[in-house]
Amino acid sequence: MISVVQRCSQANVNVRGNTIGEIGIGFVVLLGIQKNDLVSDADYLVKKLSTLRIFSDSSEKMNLSIKDIEGSALVISQFTLCGDTRKGRRPSFVNAELPEKGKELYNYFLSRFKKEGIQIQTGEFGAMMEVSLINNGPVTLILNSRDR
Repeated sequence: MISVVQRCSQANVNVRGNTIGEIGIGFVVLLGIQKNDLVSDADYLVKKLSTLRIFSDSSEKMNLSIKDIEGSALVISQFTLCGDTRKGRRPSFVNAELPEKGKELYNYFLSRFKKEGIQIQTGEFGAMMEVSLINNGPVTLILNSRDR
């Protein structure tokens, strides 16, 4: 499972011209689910993200987690994170999980994130989405459950 995490002061996601998710201070998680990912991959990323200290304390040091600041997360499924660009000029998505299993793991990830007590908003799995955010910092990190 791959995630791109962007710390934000606000973010939203639109589908077919309608805002379906919106947050204030927190982060946007773009989540790519790869073939052979398991619930343990989701558990790892949820634990990592919920305790990741990327928010500034009173000394402007990144010492606080999303829980510490009572922030929110906007979680967006994004299979293109699994794209392989090593050959040719068009990405190959053979490493992305099939939609049915991908959606199952995405929903599991969301349920585990909610259990951490973090307010979340989401996009729509498999839909064309427009995601807007004000990246605070900017702070952007890539986490891969296979790198643990």
